[in-house]
Amino acid sequence: MTKPAILLIDDEEVIRDVISRLLERNGYRVFTAEESEAGLKLLKEEPIDLILLDLMLPGRSGLECLEEVFDIAPDVSVVMISAYASIENAVKATKMGAFDFVTKPFKNEELLNVIKNGLALRSLAIENQALRKSFRDRYSFQKIIGKSEPMQKVFDLISNVGPSKSTCLITGESGTGKELVAKAIHNCSPRAKGSYVALNSGGIPSELIESELFGHVKGSFTGAVSNKKGLFEIGDGGTIFLDEISTIPLETQSKLLRVIQEREVRRVGGLSNISVDTRIVAATNSDLKKEVAQGHFREDLYYRLNVISIDLPPLRERKEDIPLLAEHFIALFCKQNERSKYPLTQDALKILIEWDWPGNVRELENAIERAVVLAPEGGPITPELLPSELQRTGSASFSVDPEGSSLKDLVLDFEKTLILTALKKSEWNQKKAAGMLRVNPTTLNEKLKRLNIEIPQE
Repeated sequence: MTKPAILLIDDEEVIRDVISRLLERNGYRVFTAEESEAGLKLLKEEPIDLILLDLMLPGRSGLECLEEVFDIAPDVSVVMISAYASIENAVKATKMGAFDFVTKPFKNEELLNVIKNGLALRSLAIENQALRKSFRDRYSFQKIIGKSEPMQKVFDLISNVGPSKSTCLITGESGTGKELVAKAIHNCSPRAKGSYVALNSGGIPSELIESELFGHVKGSFTGAVSNKKGLFEIGDGGTIFLDEISTIPLETQSKLLRVIQEREVRRVGGLSNISVDTRIVAATNSDLKKEVAQGHFREDLYYRLNVISIDLPPLRERKEDIPLLAEHFIALFCKQNERSKYPLTQDALKILIEWDWPGNVRELENAIERAVVLAPEGGPITPELLPSELQRTGSASFSVDPEGSSLKDLVLDFEKTLILTALKKSEWNQKKAAGMLRVNPTTLNEKLKRLNIEIPQE
C-alpha cells in the first residue's frame, strides 16, 4: 500500500527538518519546500495527499499560496501552521478550504492527529465523489436509464462484455432500447474509436440486403453504376449492429455465417474476398429458437450470434424506473423546445406507473414528448396532457400530503396497492397474480419480500 504523501511548505529549515523526521518515523512520505513557488511546483509534479502550509512565507504568503492550491489539486487536504495565529487568519483560511489551523509550537501528537484527520477527510471526499459518479453511472449508463434490479444486471453485462471481441445477441420487445445497448457495448469496447454502423434488415428489400452488408461491384445488377463498400467494410475495426436479425433471408444468412467464420466478405458480383475485422451485435424481438425450429432461421448462425445474450426487460416489469425515465424525457423535450423544465403532477405519475406500456420505453418517450408540447408555458404536466388511452387508467384515488410526500414512497405504496389488488382478485394465488400483473412469478415473489407483503396461510 502506498504511503500517504505530505508536502511541507515552511521557510524555517529547523522546522522542516524536525517535522520531516517526525512524519517519516510515522510512515509518511515527505516533500519539503521553503517558499510558495517551490511548493506549488512540487504539487504539480507529485501526487500529494496533504499539505502543511506555513502562514508567513517569504514572497507570497501562505494564504496567497492557498488560493492556487485547490486549482492544482482540488482534493488535497491543507493544514495551516503559524507562530502568529489569529482568529481572523484561521477563519479566512478555513473559508478558503483549509482543513485545520495549527499554532507553533505544537506537540507532536497534536500535529499527527490533525494530519490523520485531514487524510481521513480527503479519503472520505474521494470515496463520496466515486459513489456519486457510480450512482450517476448506475442510473444513467451510456444514456440508458434505469435503477431497477433487471436494468442493473443489464448494465453489469454491458460492462463485462463490452471489452471482449465476442458477438452479442440482444433480445427484447420492441421499444425496450436494444440499439442503445448496442451502442453502449461499442462505447465500452476497445473499438469505441472505430466506426459504429447499423442495419435494420426489416426495413430493406431482401434483394438489397446483401449489397448493404457486403457491398457490390459496378454492373453486378441493374442500378449498380459504381463500386460500393458494404457495412462490414465501412465498420472494419468497429462494430456493426444488425437489428431485426430474424428478417434476414435464409440465403443471406448463410453468407453472413461465412463472414463470421472467415472474417472476410465478397462484394455482390465480385471475385475476390476482402478481410474485415468487424464485431457483430445483433438484435431481435422474435423468439429465435422458435424461428430455428420452424426452419426460418439457421441453427448454426443462431449459435454463432448467441455467444453472449442480453435480454432487455419490458417496461411493465421494471415500473420503478418509470419516474426516472419520465423526468429524463421531460428534461430532454423541455430543452429541445427551449422551455423551462415542467413539473409532473402526482396524478399524471400515477397514470404512467399504472399503464402497461405495450410499446415500452419508446411509447413512454412519445407520451412525454406529446405532454411537453401541449403543456402551457411553465407546466405542469397533468393527466389531461397524456394520450387518451392512458387517461382511462387513472380513475383510482391517489393522495399526496399537502406538506410534501416522498416520490419513492408514493411509488412503493402504489406498487404495493396494485400487487395486493391482484393477489386478492386471484384469491392469493401468486402465479395467477403474476399473470395478471404480467410479471414473472419470481419477480413478484421478490417484490412481496421487498414490500413486506405476507400471504395469508390456509
